[in-house]
Amino acid sequence: MIQPQLIDREALLRIANELIVEHQDYFVGLEATDVEQKADVLIFRGNYFLDEQGLPGEKSTVVFNVFKYLAVELSPVYCVEN
Repeated sequence: MIQPQLIDREALLRIANELIVEHQDYFVGLEATDVEQKADVLIFRGNYFLDEQGLPGEKSTVVFNVFKYLAVELSPVYCVEN
């Protein structure tokens, strides 16, 4: 098994946002603004486009799925430096 490469948070966010722009479900405003390491999984965060009541909006599912895609693709490759 290959060990994940240590990377700083800002560099990882740049890579993640490049992947987001290339993703088939990309829309303007979709962006990862933070990432956290939880055990072996990278958790990406950003605007989830919630409605006025704080409930998921029509874009929320897309954002969740794209962030999940990032976790699946990048977690085996990178580990955030503390």
